Amino acid sequence: MTPVGVRLPWDLITSEARVLLHPSGPCETLMIDVLGRLPKVVGIDVVEMALWAKENNPTVTTQRNQQDGPVAATVTESDLKVTVERELVSQAEEEDMEALLGTYVMGIGEAEAFSERLKRELLALEAANVHAILESEPMVDEVLQGLEAATNCVDDMDEWLSIFNVKLRHMREDIESIETRNNKLEMQSVNNKSLIEELDRLLERLRVPSEYAACLTGGSFDEARMLQNVEACEWLTGALRGLEVPNLDPIYANMRAVREKRAELEKLKTTFVRRASEFLRNYFASLVDFMISDKSYFSQRGQLKRPDHADLRYKCRTYARLLQHLKSLDKKCLGTLRKAYCSSLNLLLRREAREFANELRASTKASRNPSVWLEGSSGSGHGGHSDTSPVSDAYAKMLTIFIPLLVDESSFFAHFMCFEVPTLVSPGGVPNGNRSDDDTNDDDLGIMDIDENDSKADKNSADLATLNEALQELLNGIQEDFYAVVDWAYKIDPLRCISMHGITERYLSGQKADAAGFVRLLLGDLESRISMQFGRFVDEACHQIERNERNVRQMGVLSYIPRFATLATRMEQYIQGQSRDLVDQAYTKFVSIMFVTLEKIAQTDPKYADIFLLENYAAFQNSLYDLANVVPTLAKFYHQASEAYEQACTRHISMIIYYQFERLFQFARKIEDLMYTITPEEIPFQLGLSKMDLRKMLKSSLSGVDKSIAAMYKKLQKNLTSEELLPSLWDKCKKEFLDKYDSFAQLVAKVYPNETIPSVAEMRDLLASM
Repeated sequence: MTPVGVRLPWDLITSEARVLLHPSGPCETLMIDVLGRLPKVVGIDVVEMALWAKENNPTVTTQRNQQDGPVAATVTESDLKVTVERELVSQAEEEDMEALLGTYVMGIGEAEAFSERLKRELLALEAANVHAILESEPMVDEVLQGLEAATNCVDDMDEWLSIFNVKLRHMREDIESIETRNNKLEMQSVNNKSLIEELDRLLERLRVPSEYAACLTGGSFDEARMLQNVEACEWLTGALRGLEVPNLDPIYANMRAVREKRAELEKLKTTFVRRASEFLRNYFASLVDFMISDKSYFSQRGQLKRPDHADLRYKCRTYARLLQHLKSLDKKCLGTLRKAYCSSLNLLLRREAREFANELRASTKASRNPSVWLEGSSGSGHGGHSDTSPVSDAYAKMLTIFIPLLVDESSFFAHFMCFEVPTLVSPGGVPNGNRSDDDTNDDDLGIMDIDENDSKADKNSADLATLNEALQELLNGIQEDFYAVVDWAYKIDPLRCISMHGITERYLSGQKADAAGFVRLLLGDLESRISMQFGRFVDEACHQIERNERNVRQMGVLSYIPRFATLATRMEQYIQGQSRDLVDQAYTKFVSIMFVTLEKIAQTDPKYADIFLLENYAAFQNSLYDLANVVPTLAKFYHQASEAYEQACTRHISMIIYYQFERLFQFARKIEDLMYTITPEEIPFQLGLSKMDLRKMLKSSLSGVDKSIAAMYKKLQKNLTSEELLPSLWDKCKKEFLDKYDSFAQLVAKVYPNETIPSVAEMRDLLASM
């Protein structure tokens, strides 16, 4: 209910009243206390209030207490909050208010009295307003009736809305229930459809095609039926794999139908593996029996037959994919199949090697050379030796034919029998031209195409060990025929062991494939056997050298010295490949025994020991001069013999010189001994070294010196059997004598300066004239 407005003439309101009537003045507080709100002022022109406010902008001074005292602040009236209704008072209303306020003349300190007066007038005005309202009772009753009717309508509408709200809530709940049931039905439909599809797939996995079941349980293994057998194996492998947990949902793994079907498939697998294994064992044996019964497969008298396994491998390759599937079905069954294959093929390989080796030895024409090379008896080693190269050629042919064959068989077996090992390379160490195009084409037997999933299998050490064990069984016994060829060649010419050793080393260095382990073992055994046989030859030759020690009174050059040169020359001719070490070891053993035996024989007659040694060491150097220039091992022994020769020469020449001029050089030795303790001037006064003694010694030693030198030459020539050594020995003897005489002359000049003896130049001229 809006209160009646109070109209006051604006021009009657004094300035003090204006301050009181200001919204921030005490009137505001008073009106709020009485009315609970600010009164609405009407009848004042808004424009007039604005103009007046513009012209009369009083300054209000306020004080604020601070720490240093009150501070005056000037605030304009425009800064004060003036609350005005929508319109400002007019000019006329403003004048009326000023006139009204002008009637009240009072100071600013009478504000409380003025406030009380205004409050009373306000109450009077409110009473007048109430009275006016009471006078308008009919109108109020009518308004109240209208309000009551409206309230009734509102109540009815509220009740009606409540009813509809309940109905709507029930309808919403029904709709939600219907939607929930529809969603459940739809989900159930989808789940039923998915379940039916899943069951169909499961039933499809559990279904065993009749054609595959018949093939697995009773089908034939003929070559024409192998495609159907392989397809059945592939299906069975996939079916078993499909019922395993990684490929099958774990919730199905324990279903009764799945367990029964798995048991049925396991039974099919066991039956098929048993039938296939039995067939393959019999098949391998029948293939080999057929080839062994046909003599045309092997070497015959007058005809060397190269083993050909192309047809055998082709027939086996027909069942290679079947073996792959047998491995995936039951890996244990491969053990018996591998043993069956190895035992069958071993018979064929041994028969081929035996027939080939027998015919190879029978068709090789080579006369036997004597094994006594360094024996002292005459005629045992000087004669010409026949050409025994066909012997080593036969051995090389044996390796050329069978080593690639054995490597290929190892490779074929490794991949045919599903060993997870690296692919074998072509067998190395084979001389160019020794392998035909057919052999090259047979190296790749298509085994790597059997199962593409296994083509890049990593090296499996356990599988490799199993493979080598199987290869041992596959090829065991064939080494005996190689040994027979080695022994046969040794009997014909022991030196051919050198050539065979080099050939074996070349083949051995070419075998790098791990799957051909037995072939490397075979070559290693052959190398050891050849080294053993050659060691036997070296030991026998050394024994022949040692026999010379037992002979009494050896003179001249021993027979084994030149024979060793002949032997070394032939050994160098037989060296091939890396057999240098074998020969160098033999040289070391030979020469060591020769030098030891030579020294022992020389000790039996010390009088002629130096002559015996120098002649033999000289003969050793002369016979090995050419070889020592190209063979480091022989060069080392050549220098050793040269040093021993020089030592023997020095000893023998000194002995001859001292024998002819003993008093001369003994006198010089006495002087040399005394010069360590006394001065040269005192020596002539020593017993036996006076000037008279010197003159007597010179007379007895140097009178007829030409005869003494001639006697020395004759003595040097007397026991020397090698006349070609005499000039060099005589030159050494003259040089040694001049050196000794020069030393003697220097001693005489130092100790006996006044004595005259033949000069060194005279003695040199005399020796030169002899």
